[in-house]
Amino acid sequence: MEIVPDRDRPSASTLRIDGTEQSYVDLDDPTRLEFDYVQRMADAIDGHGVAGEPLRCVHVGGAGMTLPRYVAATRPRSAQIVLEPDEEVTALVRDQLPLPRHSGIKVRPVDGRSGIAAMRDDFADVVVLDAFDGDRVPADLTTSEFFVDLARATVPAGLVLLNLADHAPFPYLRRAVRGVCDSFAHVMLSAEPATLKGRRFGNVLVMASQHELPWQALARRAASSPFPYRVLPYREVVERFAAKRPFTDADAEQSPARPGGHLHFG
Repeated sequence: MEIVPDRDRPSASTLRIDGTEQSYVDLDDPTRLEFDYVQRMADAIDGHGVAGEPLRCVHVGGAGMTLPRYVAATRPRSAQIVLEPDEEVTALVRDQLPLPRHSGIKVRPVDGRSGIAAMRDDFADVVVLDAFDGDRVPADLTTSEFFVDLARATVPAGLVLLNLADHAPFPYLRRAVRGVCDSFAHVMLSAEPATLKGRRFGNVLVMASQHELPWQALARRAASSPFPYRVLPYREVVERFAAKRPFTDADAEQSPARPGGHLHFG
């Protein structure tokens, strides 16, 4: 576990754990997002509710806390809770990549499953699941039982974002998406075109809500993004990426490991 300075930007560093680049943080500019999927999550949050208005956010997985810093900068006075069970990572980040004063970000040393279970009904406006054990999403964070609890803890008009990883024919992703569709009325998906076409293993962002999601607005933003990506609407998600059976606590699986290398994470 180490903090690696960016040689081109003195204010920026990358958190690396077991060879995996977990987070890129620019202390002078928290809106600078180096990882493409983090930009996609930021785009989704920017389009949620009223721009600039504070949100109650829960982040399942913290690492360098790139996205909480972004929300704190773009939506001041937001109340944010980060569920990060690895206290050594949090201590290193607090020491070398300290959070801004009065950021509104609180870190709880608990895992995502128990942290969400402890929250009251309709607690969060936005929930971001960006949790990895090494380079794999923990099995208990993509089951039907967890998604039911996640829906309970999120306001009906709230937004849930899940950073998952898979490759064609997407056996893991499809079962996870089925579980999301069973608990949320509206689901969208975004990824790089090469990932969707089965040419490469990659991050896939799943977006869910009980209310209609702004597909057209996000599709326009995707087309003009520094990291171009595609956004799939609900019908296409169900037809192409929802399996018949979701994961359950009885047969849960971790996400697959990246063949021959590592992904970037939050």
